[in-house]
Parts: sequence; structure tokens; C-alpha cells
Amino acid sequence: SQSEQQIVSSQLECVQSIRDGVLEEAKCTESDRATLLPQQGSGAETQTRCALKLLHVETETLYSKGDSEDLYVTDILYEREVTKREVTGAEVTELVWKLCLAHSASYETADLFMTLVFELRHLSLEALRALWQRSSFKCRDNWQPLIDALPSCATEACVVLMKDLIASGEVEEDKVEYFFWSFAFIPNPTSGMIESLAPLLKSPRASQSCFLGVTALVHRFCSAHSSCGVVPAVQSVMRTLGKFLGGNCTVQDSEHLSKMQLVLKAIGNAGLAAAALAPALSSCAALRSHPMEIRLAAVQAFRRIPCSLRVSDLLPHIWD
Repeated sequence: SQSEQQIVSSQLECVQSIRDGVLEEAKCTESDRATLLPQQGSGAETQTRCALKLLHVETETLYSKGDSEDLYVTDILYEREVTKREVTGAEVTELVWKLCLAHSASYETADLFMTLVFELRHLSLEALRALWQRSSFKCRDNWQPLIDALPSCATEACVVLMKDLIASGEVEEDKVEYFFWSFAFIPNPTSGMIESLAPLLKSPRASQSCFLGVTALVHRFCSAHSSCGVVPAVQSVMRTLGKFLGGNCTVQDSEHLSKMQLVLKAIGNAGLAAAALAPALSSCAALRSHPMEIRLAAVQAFRRIPCSLRVSDLLPHIWD
């Protein structure tokens, strides 16, 4: 039943004829009524009829087995032929210039940018630093192709260069944030990447994205290396985070409280590497004098620590 105040009402009716599991015919009628003044019953109505009818069935098309020889199943990751020739910095510099001259919304630009990403992966750190000196310019639309391509490069040399640019303040703040968030998506991180990034955590200007990006990289590294706790680069990151805790997460003011919450979140982000800080986290959670936010954050920091370390002597009954 329709409400008196209903302005638009629609109805659709279809009749289908099926024989031997095949749809032979379908007839549909759709009615739409728009009432402008419901009390007076004025309005407009449209009616649409459509019919579909099966005309004929084609016999199965046979195909030559040879037609499928070049077909294969793959995932949706971008593929690129392995470059067998040596890539030079001069060639990549020229590529950056071509990107600047190409139209920003063209297929040519997309292809050039993808080529730039893959060619960066073949350059050493020294070659990348020299490339930055030649190609750090901005295009006419204020775009820096090299800045946008570096996070997708995902090699140790590219990560070290990004760290250098962050530390020297040569890139804008929004791009720095972009760099940090990209670390979580590096597929095969190395201890060298972690070693280069670890000093950034000690900076008084270290942002939330710095703590979370670096520890996300540590987590991915530890997911592939079960004994990551003995890797010096990982130990350096965890020592820095442990110093922030101060043994039991004591805070002096609201600003220090926010920083402590961030550090605890970063520790939880680190995964297996955080196991070394389990006793300190337990102390942080157990002290009743701590603000509830700190105690909860300390408990949440256990989320990726192996269950074998979450025993009662390390995580006591803090809510008793």
C-alpha cells in the first residue's frame, strides 16, 4: 500500500519463458508515477515495455590448442621484463625530463613513470645520489617525478636516499609523510633499510608516521626472519623505543602522555621484535598509578608478541 505522501512510486513486472534450462523469452513492464500534489492526485506516469527473445543458438566454437600456448594464469601485479643492460644515471635523468614534458594525464606519462620506477631499482646509492643532484627540479606543474617514484622503488638504495632527504629537510612535509607511510608496503625489507632509518626515531621532530612507518617495516622484516631479535638494526630500533618507556612508562604531563601512547603503539606495531620489551610493557600495564590510557596502550602493545611470552609472570592480573 502506498502512503498518501509518497511522491514517486515504481512497479516492475517480468514474465520469463524457460525451456530445457535456456531462457527463450522475457517480457518486462515498468511503471513509474511521480505525484506532484498528493492531495489533488496530479502527477505524471510513464510505462516502459521491453522484450527479449532468443533467436538462435550457435554451435560450440572449437579452438586450436595452439591458440592458447601464449596464455597463462598470473596475478594482477605489474610485470616488467628484466633489464639485462646496465642502466645509467644519465638515461634516468633523461627519463625524468621526458616525464616533465609529457602531458600529466596521458598513457605516455603512466608508461614513462613505470619505466622510471623500474630503472631506479637498478641504480646504486651513489648513482641515486648523483641522480638527485641532477633531477631534483620541479616540473612546470610543481611536480617532482623522482620524489613520487622513490617510494615505489623499494630497494635499499632508494630507502637510504629517502632517509637522507628526510634528514636534510630537502623535501616538503607532506612528501616526508608519504615516504614514511610507504615503508609499510615494501615487500622485502632488509636490515640495511632498518639500520638507515633507526636514527630518525631519535629526532625530537619524529612524527607519528615516522614511528609507525619504521616499526611497520620492522614487523615485515621479522615476519620473514624469525630470529630478527638478534639483528643489530632491529635491536637499535627497539632500544630507542625502550628508552622512551623509561622502564615503567612514567609520564610528567599531557604532551608526554601523548608521546608515550605513540611509542607504545609503535612497539605493538613492531611484531616479534617487541618480545624483548615484554617485561617493561608488563610493568607499564601493572602500575595502578599510571593513567588508564597508558595501561591500556601497554596491554595493546602485546598484540603481535608471541603467545609463549604472554604468560602470567610477564602480564599479571593487572585488573584485580
